[in-house]
Amino acid sequence: MTAQPQDKNKMTPGEYFALERSSLDIKYEFFDGEVFAMVGASRHHNRINMNLARELGNKFKADNFFCEAFSNDMRVKIEEERYAYPDFVITCGDAAFEDDKLDTLTNPVVIMEILSDSTERFDRGDKFAYYRMIPTLQEYILISQKKYLVDQFIRIEDGWKYHSYSNADHILRIPSVDCELPLSEIYLNVEFKSK
Repeated sequence: MTAQPQDKNKMTPGEYFALERSSLDIKYEFFDGEVFAMVGASRHHNRINMNLARELGNKFKADNFFCEAFSNDMRVKIEEERYAYPDFVITCGDAAFEDDKLDTLTNPVVIMEILSDSTERFDRGDKFAYYRMIPTLQEYILISQKKYLVDQFIRIEDGWKYHSYSNADHILRIPSVDCELPLSEIYLNVEFKSK
């Protein structure tokens, strides 16, 4: 999804939550007092997201593994002044929320973003820097819409280890949730333009 800035006037977290919880159709991300409306996603984005939801849902159900996946609509708290809506987020064990509204997850284990032209730079840069502040986060995964390409960052003792997958026959291994996803399933029914 693409984020569009709303207003140059800074908001407090309380004002942000009042806006969020009163909005029926639009979701907003919040970074350092600025609010960004989340706008529609492309066909490829939606297909990839649905493929992830199906594959991970089936995997977690079959293995009776105590993980839960959320797609698009689960807000994640990064810290007091930062809240985001990842394209996909996984938590394991008991999901922890900021308050009794149960709409702001505080303990993500895996975050996935489906890249677009308008978000790729932010997703790879500042947003990843923000996500790294979440102590429970173990993996950050970026998925291209344009070609077979998945970039994975796994938290290690002194930083982040990088893996890249770029062929339909590659298998994305997500060790923090004991899961494997073939790229052929992630990109099922996604047709790339020939160059």
